Amino acid sequence: MTLPPLDSQQWNGAIRAFGWGLRATSATILSMVLFVTFIGIGALAHDTHFSMLWAILSTVLVWAGPAQIILVTTLGSGQTIVQSAIAVTMSAIRLFPMVVAVMPLLRTPATKRRQLVLVAHFTAVTLWVECYRFLPHVPRERRIAFVHGLGTGLITIGLVATIIGYLLAANLSQTFGAAVLLLTPLAFLFSTARNSRELADVLALALGLVFYPVAALLNSGVDILVSGVAAGTIAFGVHKWRQRT
Repeated sequence: MTLPPLDSQQWNGAIRAFGWGLRATSATILSMVLFVTFIGIGALAHDTHFSMLWAILSTVLVWAGPAQIILVTTLGSGQTIVQSAIAVTMSAIRLFPMVVAVMPLLRTPATKRRQLVLVAHFTAVTLWVECYRFLPHVPRERRIAFVHGLGTGLITIGLVATIIGYLLAANLSQTFGAAVLLLTPLAFLFSTARNSRELADVLALALGLVFYPVAALLNSGVDILVSGVAAGTIAFGVHKWRQRT
């Protein structure tokens, strides 16, 4: 999908910007990946004997595939609500840097904090990746409305897929369920690679892929965190060094 030029009259009004954000969900392959992924999450909720209403609310309120899987599996295995909440919170911490990265793309001197609450909730890996692709083509004063539309479209796709997965759970094999959940990290990996234009971005991604097998040998349980922090720190250092030279 091609967005209107920045100075186009089609950006006049927040409702129009919201509509463009809503339409943008049909222009990304990640929407399809999201749909298939949440079919798997809906099926998992069914197989763990949660109600459809519970599955729908988990999609709306948690809005993060890995965190939902943790929530379903921990509660389904007999863990307490407090233990499950701690596990989900630890998983959600990974989204904090994404929120921090997206906010400067949206803020204007007149932006109030309450206008960013819904954006912060919508910000998961899918929206984070797509913001870097779409927002440079959106007037800054319309970006919050655009992201509201984009987030609403994505979460609607997730809701529909959750319901379909829940209803079809009896006909889905465990192999299919595992396969659709694997699509998400693969899609995000390729999307991040596509959006990496600066040397620091490419270096961070490449080093992360190299460091992860080494970090996995530590059996620490935080392999991704260790490899990500190490790769990101080195890439940031190289970026700063190039700025000074």
